[in-house]
Amino acid sequence: MQHRFRLGDRVQVAPGHPNGNLRPGVYTITRLLPVEGSWCQYRGRNSLDTFERVLDEPQLTPVRP
Repeated sequence: MQHRFRLGDRVQVAPGHPNGNLRPGVYTITRLLPVEGSWCQYRGRNSLDTFERVLDEPQLTPVRP
């Protein structure tokens, strides 16, 4: 299994996702994490946060430039 997104990619987390700790919006991928279960994980930062969050690949859609 390979990561769909790369370092520096901008991704969208849609509102209403079951992870209540994850702010909806645009995140920048800062680190690729090992595969966990049946999907890839990432570290990402939202411009409104001062810290990074763990992002599961199924939560993410690419942001078009």
